[in-house]
Amino acid sequence: MAATLRDVAELAGVSIKTVSNVVRGYQHVRESTRATVLAAIAETGYQPNLSARSLRIGRSGVIGLALPELALPYFAELAGAVIDEAKAAGVTVLVEQTGAELDAEHGVLRSPTRQLTDGLVFSPLAMGQDDVDRLDVDYPLVILGERIFDPACDHVVMDNVEGARAAVAHLVAAGCRRIAAVGAHLGEEQGSAALRLRGYREALEEAGLPYDEDLVGYVGMWHRVDGAEAMRALLARGIEIDGVFGMNDTLAFGALRALQDAGRRVPDDVRVIGFDDLDETRYTAPSLSTVDPGRLEIARTAVRVLLERIAERAAGGEPSPPQRYTTGFRIVERESTRAR
Repeated sequence: MAATLRDVAELAGVSIKTVSNVVRGYQHVRESTRATVLAAIAETGYQPNLSARSLRIGRSGVIGLALPELALPYFAELAGAVIDEAKAAGVTVLVEQTGAELDAEHGVLRSPTRQLTDGLVFSPLAMGQDDVDRLDVDYPLVILGERIFDPACDHVVMDNVEGARAAVAHLVAAGCRRIAAVGAHLGEEQGSAALRLRGYREALEEAGLPYDEDLVGYVGMWHRVDGAEAMRALLARGIEIDGVFGMNDTLAFGALRALQDAGRRVPDDVRVIGFDDLDETRYTAPSLSTVDPGRLEIARTAVRVLLERIAERAAGGEPSPPQRYTTGFRIVERESTRAR
């Protein structure tokens, strides 16, 4: 039998009126209560009739955010930024995690949860250009990241190539000539790792330095352990290194630890730079230089564009063509690349 308001209320431990308020998008509901009710709705499969509210204001007041892995600090901080931006606009965010699995990413696009949201901000990692047809959905959709280059929807990206090139140029300017790149994905032709490796190579070429495959540390994931293991493998081969470009901050954290364990002083012996400007970069020892890829701008742009599409849909008429938005970046110099 179809789930009812009562089923949702019992699972969430709240009154039926509270569930009704959440479904209707009533603003004066605690965020923790709203999140609990939305989770119960998703679990029971309850399908509310939102037609009355939709006719009145054209939306439910809830948007979806689907990310690969909240255990990765970048996505956790991105989720927080999206929630803050949405809250400022009077909108609630329902966060989902795909685990970067292809079936889960396909599923989130067709999930019954989409009936509870006015639109979706979606960051796929497993999907690629071959999956573009799956983005032909009947609700507003904004894609984040570089896995899909030609979607039929709005797309917000960071400037991976130029950001990586600037990071490596920063190391070159600091005197580094044997620069390792930690975080490449073997065989990858699109996505953040491939684009940042391209930026690394372009920076070397621009500086007149040869590209050396032995200086590239390949990994499976972008966690601390992957950065540490890749750095240890490079050091174990006796390769001369005076600089390290971590393709994200988390990899750079692992590389820092491996270098310190090996007795290499940072920045005296080896200079290290990451990518993402996570909050933790300010508190490592030494503090980590990094690329700020405009995470707040990404969140602000994604929420703004999605809400514009929702309003456009409610107004009717022919939608405007999808747009691609590229955010700016800046180098943040800290102790890990600064001469002592």
